[in-house]
Amino acid sequence: MKAQLPGTLRLFTIGVYGSNEAEFFDRIVEHKIDVFVDIRARRGVRGAEYRFVNSTYLQERLAELGIEYHHALELATPDALRAQQYEADKYSGVGQRSREALAPEFVAQFKRTVLRAANLKRIVEFIEERRAQGGPLAICLCCVEAKPEACHRSLVADALGQKFSVKPRHL
Repeated sequence: MKAQLPGTLRLFTIGVYGSNEAEFFDRIVEHKIDVFVDIRARRGVRGAEYRFVNSTYLQERLAELGIEYHHALELATPDALRAQQYEADKYSGVGQRSREALAPEFVAQFKRTVLRAANLKRIVEFIEERRAQGGPLAICLCCVEAKPEACHRSLVADALGQKFSVKPRHL
């Protein structure tokens, strides 16, 4: 059943790799994001060039911009499933930062485990509550991969998009 509540919902995703700090935050501001949902298990990225998405700095910067931050650990990739994707990457001869797509086995397992209604329940309730208050709502899901098709955020966005009859946009 699709949720039909007041308030226009816009759903976005954003990746970290391939962006610098200015580009990353400019895209978020440009699309008037209200709520930033971090769906990473580990809220840090190695390398000085990506310090802007390490949890404390990221939350402080978003607060300065007037953007709500939420960490949705229940939507992160479990360690065992992440290891499975790394094995598929290794078999294909690609690294995480150069991955073009998720392995079919990863997608199937992620949908069976993480995307079950119980795991999406908290964010669905949050969206429904905010939409019921009226007015527009722009939510952005964040993870690290540059390409959405190479990241679990696209799977989460698609599931939420179906639930709320909205097409996710990837920034």
